[in-house]
Amino acid sequence: MAVCFSSGSDVSLRESLWRLPPLVLCGAWLVATTSTPAVSVAQSGARPGAHSEVDLSRFAHADDCQSCHNNLVSPAGQDVSIGTAWRATMMANSSRDPYWQAAVRRETLDHPSHAATIEDECGGCHMPMSTQIARAAGGKGSVFTHLPVARPQRDPLGRLAADGVSCTVCHQMAPEGLGTRERFNGRFLITPPTRAGVRQIYGPFEVDAGRKTIMRSVTGYEQVQARHISESEMCASCHTLVTNAIGPNGDLIGSLPEQMNYPEWRHSAFPDEGKSCQFCHMPAVAGPVRVSSVLGDGRARLSRHALVGGNAHMLRILNRFRDELGVTAASQEIEATAMATIRQLEQDTAIVSVTAARWEGRQLSFDVNVRNSTGHKFPTGFPSRRAWLHVVVTDDRGNRAFESGAVDDSGAIVGNDGDLSRTAFEPHYETITRADEVQIYEPVLGDRWGVPTTGLLTATQYLKDNRLLPRGFDKGTAAAEIAVHGGARDDVSFTGAGDRVQFHVVAAQGRGYEVDVELRYQSIGYRWAQSLEPYDAVEPRRFASYYQATSAGSSVVVARASIRVDSADSADR
Repeated sequence: MAVCFSSGSDVSLRESLWRLPPLVLCGAWLVATTSTPAVSVAQSGARPGAHSEVDLSRFAHADDCQSCHNNLVSPAGQDVSIGTAWRATMMANSSRDPYWQAAVRRETLDHPSHAATIEDECGGCHMPMSTQIARAAGGKGSVFTHLPVARPQRDPLGRLAADGVSCTVCHQMAPEGLGTRERFNGRFLITPPTRAGVRQIYGPFEVDAGRKTIMRSVTGYEQVQARHISESEMCASCHTLVTNAIGPNGDLIGSLPEQMNYPEWRHSAFPDEGKSCQFCHMPAVAGPVRVSSVLGDGRARLSRHALVGGNAHMLRILNRFRDELGVTAASQEIEATAMATIRQLEQDTAIVSVTAARWEGRQLSFDVNVRNSTGHKFPTGFPSRRAWLHVVVTDDRGNRAFESGAVDDSGAIVGNDGDLSRTAFEPHYETITRADEVQIYEPVLGDRWGVPTTGLLTATQYLKDNRLLPRGFDKGTAAAEIAVHGGARDDVSFTGAGDRVQFHVVAAQGRGYEVDVELRYQSIGYRWAQSLEPYDAVEPRRFASYYQATSAGSSVVVARASIRVDSADSADR
């Protein structure tokens, strides 16, 4: 499918068409004239409902779009192809994500009476096209019928499910209700076709009548300039999730604001600064640059479609086990996205400093200050994510006098109560004096009895949430769904301006010391991965093996700082 958000006269279009190679025109015509029939719910693999047929024409495959939205080059000569960038992202591989697959299977095993609803809910964002089609037919989305793992997709919805969050999901998302609770949990609307059967495809640019005619005749889609395509409210649909807790008898016993990226952003300074989700996650390349390689004129900017987030670990799992998981992007493309993710984590995520180093008798004392640079809590999103301080104090003879927050090859944090026991967690600290005290910025979910859990549909509350707050976030006025929980709530040094932790280390007199601090980050914490091991099912077993094979590289250093402290004797002089 060619989505040509460009401009020009009808005369130049006709001239350009005659100059196009015949194969381009023939290929485009095939896209337009190859119709996809309606098939029965049973044929599609969707869960049965009130209707017997599903309409596959609601969406197009990403392959159809890439023919015109690749081969794009910036003025500096950089490849900014939309399709190439997208296909190596977590969005493109949302259905292939083995951790997501394992987590969904775990929830269906924990709550079998709700299995169909769980698959439909989780498929709404990770397999949106197949789920939307199944819902439109009166049924429910199915996850495990469509997994693009180690087999060709034979059912009609399989290729659409494998496409993950594809082009015609975001670019067909209707503006109605975006940013409201009604549209959270992946409950966005797809704009219906016109009476003439034409589907609207939204983009940021105004398009002339001639190119609209060509687009419509070739693909069945017509470009519409729309503001909402560039606004955070669109992203909020799948990045704001409220889960329902299920009791042992299958009854609903509460709810949990599980992922609150959008409300966190709303309560920060970023909206007033004009910085949307797209501002950071789809940064624009300056033009003039074409957004279509076919009949595209230069535009002032192009939003990159690499959609970089914070999950380099999963991208590398996808790359390493690509054959088993059905990954189609080239290995070098996936690695490039992983490297871009790490660069963003290192350069644009947080800042660490060490200040107020001083001697207090036999103690070396210093403050570690951490500031979040993102527009939401850090980490945000799925609650398996965590960041922590790794602090090392070394004397001038090379002896390690103190260490807090080391990570071992299994992905566990040394001294973290939560990695040692399923029923414990590390508290929030204002002051650290021992090696087994670790400042971990994380959400800890609790069940209805107040016991820590990694089961999303078992959780009814937060026992701890001291994730770093974005600039401008006032924890005193924050709504309950984005509140700070645990010790950080009453810590006056934990604010939207950052966090300060005081360290007091017993040190030998007459020696100088080096204090080195890292802020480390994991997208999948050790306990969250380990909690899947008891489940006797393909998906949890598969992910557990992947995690074991990659856990040594599961964390990233987001920020560093160091300071040299003279000996107490030198300080006295």
